[in-house]
Amino acid sequence: MPQMYVKVILSVTLMTGSTFGYENIALLKPTWQYAEYSSRDGRFHASNAVDGLKSNLSALGGQCVVSANERNSATWLVDLKSILSIHHITIYYRTDNSRWDRVDGYNTRFLGFYVYISNTTNKNDGILCYHDTNYTKSTIPPVINIRCLFHGRYVIYYNERPQYFQPSSEYSQYAYNELCEVEVYGCPIAGFYGSNCSIPCADNCGNGYCHIENGKCYWCKPGYKGPYCKHECDGRKYGQDCEESCGACLGYKQCHHINGSCLESCDSGYKGELCTTGCFGWKFGINCEEYCNKNCGVQYKCNSTTGQCEGGCQPGWEGPKCDQVCSRNKFGENCTHLCGFCRYSPCHHLNGSCLGECAEGYRESHKQDRLESLLNSS
Repeated sequence: MPQMYVKVILSVTLMTGSTFGYENIALLKPTWQYAEYSSRDGRFHASNAVDGLKSNLSALGGQCVVSANERNSATWLVDLKSILSIHHITIYYRTDNSRWDRVDGYNTRFLGFYVYISNTTNKNDGILCYHDTNYTKSTIPPVINIRCLFHGRYVIYYNERPQYFQPSSEYSQYAYNELCEVEVYGCPIAGFYGSNCSIPCADNCGNGYCHIENGKCYWCKPGYKGPYCKHECDGRKYGQDCEESCGACLGYKQCHHINGSCLESCDSGYKGELCTTGCFGWKFGINCEEYCNKNCGVQYKCNSTTGQCEGGCQPGWEGPKCDQVCSRNKFGENCTHLCGFCRYSPCHHLNGSCLGECAEGYRESHKQDRLESLLNSS
């Protein structure tokens, strides 16, 4: 998998409470925000949102992040320092310690926000955890718990009011960071799951990550399959997600479940570690270790699997591989010519000449006459 964060739910569920035993892995971690509101004492710094303080939710209380006015976008992020499994995120928004209702202007600034999980500081490289599209200023609460079953390094809060955005009574004209605390709950050490983050993910989980609640692997290391990646690839498959097909292993058996190499040798007509390369040149057979016969009709040209010659055989030879001389009393092209009157032995398989004496009553000229007659009649 190219990215190390994984989306494991199709939608984000908002929770009414946070009774989980997960740790706030954002606490005191490095932060950054776009366009901090200017002040001499730096009281609006991005780090205020992870200082663990949330007793004073006013801008001047020194516990909240505040961004500059009249901006079309607002971005804040926290760096978890490594890729960690996240369970849920709690956001405390600025209230100025006053009643949070329709007449409070801060709720209109909160509406429409996004939360991304990314492995870089660019939200576009990440996964969208949540986007508010349903709340109104009457319904959005000042504290929101977001179920966010992903893993990644950066949690990014983003809001926008595009340049040509038409403000309404619901949405503020400009975008703001006004975060008094952002708590990211999850496992502080990668590769563990469970409510106490005490159970290690299965050995064959891809990149060592698994579902923070049930331990199921997001994906498997190459060569394994199943929800916990316990099973080796089978069915002549191998590799990532068991999607690669084995080559022509001997007997077309299962290849190595991880790298696809054949465990014995290649079947006829193939060679190479993966047995996916066909024989070429003058070779055929298992691992392409045999040579085509020079007596093939097209010399040294044969079927890479069976060794059967292409173009028939050279004169005087027969058989699928042209490795047999013409049978008794035959010679020549395609072994279709009959031998002459030889006495004790067959004729030469190429030219038909007797290998010994002529039969009784025949002499060489008779034999030659017989040969020429046979040749002329063929």
